[in-house]
Amino acid sequence: MKLLIAEDEYTTRITVQVVLEQWGYSVDSVEDGSAAWKILQRPDGPQIAILDWEMPGIDGVELCTKVKMLERETPIYVILLTGRDAQNDILKGFDAGADDYITKPFDENELRARVRVAERLVNIQAELAKSNEELRTVLNHVEMLQSNIPVCTHCNCIQNEDGAWRTMEEYVQAEEDQRFQYTSCPHCKK
Repeated sequence: MKLLIAEDEYTTRITVQVVLEQWGYSVDSVEDGSAAWKILQRPDGPQIAILDWEMPGIDGVELCTKVKMLERETPIYVILLTGRDAQNDILKGFDAGADDYITKPFDENELRARVRVAERLVNIQAELAKSNEELRTVLNHVEMLQSNIPVCTHCNCIQNEDGAWRTMEEYVQAEEDQRFQYTSCPHCKK
């Protein structure tokens, strides 16, 4: 799983990166919010972002707000990692869309536990997105099966979706309509 650490303080950034990589994660590491924003906008970007509150460019809270507005099937899980520990700051972070909040100095075991929770939630969201897509596909097929096909009562031509009329043979040979199941009747099989 891909993670991003955006932290301007070198020692903290490297410490978090090394710890995450030791736990088997793929990590992008940047020192400012603008670089983080570029990475987070990529379609193949990280699923979990650990953001510092105060950093150059875009700060962590503003970045969190921008990340939550991205249109993605599975939203990015955001953990704010900051020295700000006042209740007002914590609430401001959550109001900006943060999913979790860790204060510095952080404990490695706490970080690991929180990242594992994030990973579980990201995986569940991915499974839900996949299930939703499968349900949409099935619903589209059901709707197609339930729709009427206009057939001329005189010549038996069929009107297709773009309004053009075709003979039954042309319509079936085009194989555009999934409602037709192509097979041979018992008489033709002989």
